[in-house]
Amino acid sequence: MSTHEQNLVLAVNAGSSSLKISLYSLAHGSPDSEPVNLILTASISNISAPPATFSFKPNSNDASRIKDEPVDSIKDHASAFAHFVERLQGHADVDKNRIRYICHRVVHGGDYNEPVEINKQSYEHIEKLSDLAPLHNGAALSVIKACISDLPNAKSVAYFDTTFHRSIPLHISSYAIDQKIAKERGLKKYGFHGLSYAFILRSVSRYLDKPPESLNLIVLHLGSGASACAIKSGNSLDTSMGLTPLNGLPGATRSGSIDPSLIFHYTNKAGRITHDPSMAAHVGVTMAEDILNRKSGWKAITGTTDFGVITEKAQLEDPDPELAARNPNRLAFDLFVDRILHYVGSYHLKLNGEVDALVFSGGIGERSLQLRNVIAERVGCLGYAAVEKDKNENVKSGGVVVDISTAPQGSEQNGRAKRVLVCKTDEQLEMARECAIDKRFW
Repeated sequence: MSTHEQNLVLAVNAGSSSLKISLYSLAHGSPDSEPVNLILTASISNISAPPATFSFKPNSNDASRIKDEPVDSIKDHASAFAHFVERLQGHADVDKNRIRYICHRVVHGGDYNEPVEINKQSYEHIEKLSDLAPLHNGAALSVIKACISDLPNAKSVAYFDTTFHRSIPLHISSYAIDQKIAKERGLKKYGFHGLSYAFILRSVSRYLDKPPESLNLIVLHLGSGASACAIKSGNSLDTSMGLTPLNGLPGATRSGSIDPSLIFHYTNKAGRITHDPSMAAHVGVTMAEDILNRKSGWKAITGTTDFGVITEKAQLEDPDPELAARNPNRLAFDLFVDRILHYVGSYHLKLNGEVDALVFSGGIGERSLQLRNVIAERVGCLGYAAVEKDKNENVKSGGVVVDISTAPQGSEQNGRAKRVLVCKTDEQLEMARECAIDKRFW
């Protein structure tokens, strides 16, 4: 097989119970166009809660699609990927041997500052970091193993969410602890959702027709895992997640930032707050992370991980300030809003009030018009443009970036209009794009 024929790039995004896959071919268009063309997408959901469901969507209009097909044979991420490879050839008639590179989203990269090809050394390094991103790194490693087995002719490359945040200044990434121990153990803020933030920065830059290095943005990646990021002059200045993805905003099953001592009172034998040593329970790292990563968040408050359901039941039209005490869905919604505002306000100050746009993204950020409306209304006091109702309700029909604010063109204050945007992020495309333009690989 010639190198010319082996021109496909597979991008794989492993979640704790899901797998998203996109297949691209190299493009040969103008320098301003995307370096890859989408061939198809696939997704597997409910991997840890069978039956898993499989969806398959070729990009061509005449190709048949599969949506939410139950697959009993999928038991883990490895069998999920094997099922995709089987369908790739059988359903889409794509020769798997044409895949040259497989791009893997790996949440925690430690001190890796650029994508790395998977070999024994890099695999073991990622494996050691799994405890710092327990909901994702383990799943990514499982898929990497499956790729090496099922696609032996392709090379696997790890793309790290932490890479985007390597520009965070030392005084922001450091914790107020013994610095000798911190350096020895790598205890610092790493930040996550970096592939998403890189895609958003590039997309907003193109939309506003401004170079990335000129932009100041506050970006909200809101999904079952949620974070915020302050981007100054095109670089990450600060982000809400820290040493692990647990810090910052709450998520579907994550607590977000809490008082560090809470876990000891949460688990003690007294059933109340006490400093009595005899009432203390032994709480290891594993138990603490299980409680705060998997048994917290808005599911712990409401019983569901679906923020759409929470929004529907939150009675948002009722202004009663005491409603959250009676309605757990309203409590979860208001709590999420409060924590988001905390970071937006903080980052607004860190950017000296000079912000080009507040950007919503992620599954919730892109779909929840109610959340966008509430947040935008609250930040109006900082000079952000109001949200236009029709634009906010019709985001789905717009492009990659949609301006939902009322700010007219030319309304910039000090060159920055404080627009409110929605960006439909695409971590798979970001990986494939980076792979296609990386001269080390071609």
